[in-house]
Amino acid sequence: MRVLGIDPGTYFMGIGLVDTEGPDLQMAHMDVLKAKKSLALPDRLHILYEGVLQCIDEWKPAVAAVEQPFVARNVRSAMAVGQAQAIAMLAATKRGLPISTYSPSEVKQAVTDHGGSSKEQVQEMVQILLGLAEAPASSDAADALAVAICHINASRVQELTFRD
Repeated sequence: MRVLGIDPGTYFMGIGLVDTEGPDLQMAHMDVLKAKKSLALPDRLHILYEGVLQCIDEWKPAVAAVEQPFVARNVRSAMAVGQAQAIAMLAATKRGLPISTYSPSEVKQAVTDHGGSSKEQVQEMVQILLGLAEAPASSDAADALAVAICHINASRVQELTFRD
């Protein structure tokens, strides 16, 4: 199964594809979609939407997993990230992919065993779990891979839970 993980953002959107067969995990692709900060929000969202569609068309994932926005003190920022999340979900839906969403703490828990882990800890654990020569340089791409890993782990737990 190939899982598309997405770390939404309105300037940078992390994309990570992870293949799984049995217990093994392997990175298929990672990237960061970029939209110029000088563009208006609708234009940035359109660029990101088209980038997600292109990624789906090229890499043919079976499912998409999207990280939910983190709401702290900056509600405007969280709302913008929510719009980016909606764009990612819309692109996946347009291509017929099932979609799951996970909170940032669920994603961190899945890869580091601690829901309050730092970005650096997530990058290091993604490197270890996927057997990469080095940690992803971009925290957005690492987070997207972590979202995909989180979905794979959740799917395995669900499969074990609902076995006859």
